[in-house]
Amino acid sequence: MAAVCGTAKCVFGLLLIIAASTTAQSNKTLLRLQFGPQDTTIIVGQAKNVTLRLHGPLSETVTVNFTQTNATNDNAYVQVTPSTIAFTPPSSNFIDRSERVSLRGLRAGIFDLLAHLSPSSALVDQSQAFVRVTVAKSWSLISVSSVIGWTYFLAWTWSFWPQIWENRTRASVVGLSFDYLALNLLGHTMYAAFNCALFWNGSVQAEYLRRNPRGLIPVLANDVAFSLHAVFATGLIIVQCFFYERGQQKVSYTARAIMTVFALVVMISGVLVATGTYLWLDFFYNLSYIKLAVTLVKYVPQAVLNYRRKSTIGWSIGNVLLDFTGGSFSMLQMLVNGYNYDDWDSIFGDGAKFGLGLFSVLFDVLFIVQHYILYRNSNYIELRGENYPGPGSVTTAPRQNIST
Repeated sequence: MAAVCGTAKCVFGLLLIIAASTTAQSNKTLLRLQFGPQDTTIIVGQAKNVTLRLHGPLSETVTVNFTQTNATNDNAYVQVTPSTIAFTPPSSNFIDRSERVSLRGLRAGIFDLLAHLSPSSALVDQSQAFVRVTVAKSWSLISVSSVIGWTYFLAWTWSFWPQIWENRTRASVVGLSFDYLALNLLGHTMYAAFNCALFWNGSVQAEYLRRNPRGLIPVLANDVAFSLHAVFATGLIIVQCFFYERGQQKVSYTARAIMTVFALVVMISGVLVATGTYLWLDFFYNLSYIKLAVTLVKYVPQAVLNYRRKSTIGWSIGNVLLDFTGGSFSMLQMLVNGYNYDDWDSIFGDGAKFGLGLFSVLFDVLFIVQHYILYRNSNYIELRGENYPGPGSVTTAPRQNIST
């Protein structure tokens, strides 16, 4: 038995040595052409340097030249210096050489600078032979865009808390649509799952980069933080509904039917993943589409409830104002970036984000009109206690039974 174990150990060790040797050999036989960094920002009229590295076996002199995607010879985004680079093999026929490439901004835009090796070889790895270049008109506009971005991020993040405070001070959720809450929780949960998967899951990220070989992961840390906070805050409001006065309100059958359809989409997507028809990236994309669909319908129940009651009491205007600020600044940032980078396709070519921001702003305008104009007198009467359904009312008038 000891002899058998010893033999097994020897065989296993030999296999490890062979594997390591094979890996080292394959690494040495592959010529790599790569840029660093692979993402840079330049201002029109200014220059910035990137590094081009050639690493691996080289037996003949080669030349590297450059092309710019979405550009013509007479309308380039940057001036590249030098325009070509020659690499001569050393006596060992193994090269590890880096060259500095200067990029001077000529016009605003976003493009990929690609490096090409000539003569080309089947053993050349050019998967990193590109740099994503953003040419901006002004650093000031970049700073303005950053300030606007943080403003809408904070406004949207804090937009949940006025409603939470309103519920607490009134000890009542009468006037707050349960359909809106249910749909909102579903949408934010789907969005959080999508963001977490693309931000943390390595296999999902690898699939995204395989489909977008020169792309960047679209989800940032602030996206994850916002979506997780949104799930928490919405869940907290729902918990308040179990403890505070709520009248006879409940989630309507229409909202339940909509959520059932979305649940079926999730279940079918899961089955497709299990059968190998879908990849996980497709599954999480479907979750993001559910979020988009929810955003398009979630405001309707609250607007209808306000109309039926001829009052906005119970629906925090602070929520509306912060949401309006967030949506407005989100669209403003897109417009600033579109001008600064001359990249209007990011808005009108794929207008989902811009459209959703516009849709939420339009509903917020409706809520503001309802609160300050249409139902102002009704709100004043309720706040005086003459028709106020919460605790501490100064009248014995019967409470309203509200159902969506």
